Amino acid sequence: MIEYAIHYAYAALSLGLLLNLWRLLKGPTNVDRVLAVDTMVINVIALIIVYGIETGTTIYFEAALLLAMFGFVSTVAYCKFILRGNVIE
Repeated sequence: MIEYAIHYAYAALSLGLLLNLWRLLKGPTNVDRVLAVDTMVINVIALIIVYGIETGTTIYFEAALLLAMFGFVSTVAYCKFILRGNVIE
């Protein structure tokens, strides 16, 4: 039964990534593009966690945590760049 849930999660997250890619390419403003990239990072984190559940190893959970920290910092830096024009003041 868990195999069906894992395959459904892969399909749903892949569809989410495709829709985010569409918003990234088609987004009318830079804010839409930043939100699309941030949501893509979240979907990739979820894919890594689902793969970790499927394989039963814990190393993927640590990789997902590192990617989450990197995604948060990069989103904050890019938003700061959009608002002020520079990242480091």
